[in-house]
Amino acid sequence: MRIAVAGSVGRDHIMTFPGKFTDSIVEGSRDTVSLSFLVDSLDIYRGGIGANIAFGMGALGLNPILIAAVGKDWADYDAWLSRHGVDTGHVKISTELYTGTFMVTTDLDLNQMASFFPGAMSEAREIELSPIIAKTGVFDLITISPDDPAAMLRHTETARQLGIPFGADPSQQMARMDGPDIRQLITGAKYLFLNEYELGLAMQKTGWSDAELLDQVEIRIVTLGSKGVRIEGRGIESIHVGVPQEKAKVDPTGVGDAFRSGFLAGISWDFDFERSAQIGSMLATYCLETKGTQEYRFDKADFLARFTGAYGDTAGAQIAEYIKPNLIG
Repeated sequence: MRIAVAGSVGRDHIMTFPGKFTDSIVEGSRDTVSLSFLVDSLDIYRGGIGANIAFGMGALGLNPILIAAVGKDWADYDAWLSRHGVDTGHVKISTELYTGTFMVTTDLDLNQMASFFPGAMSEAREIELSPIIAKTGVFDLITISPDDPAAMLRHTETARQLGIPFGADPSQQMARMDGPDIRQLITGAKYLFLNEYELGLAMQKTGWSDAELLDQVEIRIVTLGSKGVRIEGRGIESIHVGVPQEKAKVDPTGVGDAFRSGFLAGISWDFDFERSAQIGSMLATYCLETKGTQEYRFDKADFLARFTGAYGDTAGAQIAEYIKPNLIG
């Protein structure tokens, strides 16, 4: 299955605040918020939602096509993703700008405050899918993740015109985009990825009810944090999948991206939605246990043992042949 992932590539600046954001919010002061937090740590990692999703798929043995705009500092990141199975041969490399920068602070409750400076990502609107498809062949699926908003809209429209199934993953860009643009990103999607908060924001901005929003897509996947994931859509009963027991809650940054990686891998292997969501949840758990969105490590034996422990012997046996040995060392 030929899957393309369009989305951001960035450098993650991850900070940890040893308190709770909510303790610093004054009741009734939503219109005049002015906060500053002294953090305990700062770590810099490779990141970006498009790159994170592609990395996770590569870690599972797939060869996703990354569609993104990157900076003139791309060389080492390119080598990293290529070594982990990602097809990076179609990214747009800026001659003037540097790769985007993501800055996030996480508190003790794993709440986060984040900002993203686009840098070279602003040139993603110049990317045309048709020349890429001419080289790779028609995509079986393209996931359109947070990116330059104009690029997201352009890719979505091209997918519709060419009849390519697409996954809509507007998530972090919904705060910036207005209702009509969000409607355009979602309408006709084969898969819609959201978390609980983003689902509420999508309804608020589009004016659609929950049922109306669901009616715009084929399958809606809503991640619920520690409560797992809910899958619903046309002609299927609602499915709930729980999460494996984590060894530690280290950092939630990139957990949703890792889930998407595993889910898309499961779909590419022709598993049903439940099994695909289980694979996504296992990969997300590895990410949660690690600081950095592409720093998690596992091998086949460990993955299968934990997967079987969470979802049963039948589930483990079904995926065993697809999980490659020594995926990430």
